[in-house]
Amino acid sequence: MPASIAVFAGVFLGALFFGGLWWTVRRGMTRRNPALWFSMSLVLRMSACLVGFYLVSAKGGPSLLLGLLGFVVARAVITRSVTRPGWTPHAP
Repeated sequence: MPASIAVFAGVFLGALFFGGLWWTVRRGMTRRNPALWFSMSLVLRMSACLVGFYLVSAKGGPSLLLGLLGFVVARAVITRSVTRPGWTPHAP
């Protein structure tokens, strides 16, 4: 598997996981049964990522590491894009 495809797959999986998490947090509390929404979202996101990383890792360790790098990059980009300006996680 070429390196660029492994990185792209990691970015896609990261966007799917963290974008889905953001969507779940935004929408989950307005639903009738939030625990079910959060649980099902976790199961679906984890399943998709596990299958995706399994497919990426079929070509060896370097592909898996590049996929994980793309996953972390997607996390940073999504976290930065959905955080409100001036907000800090531990503000009093």
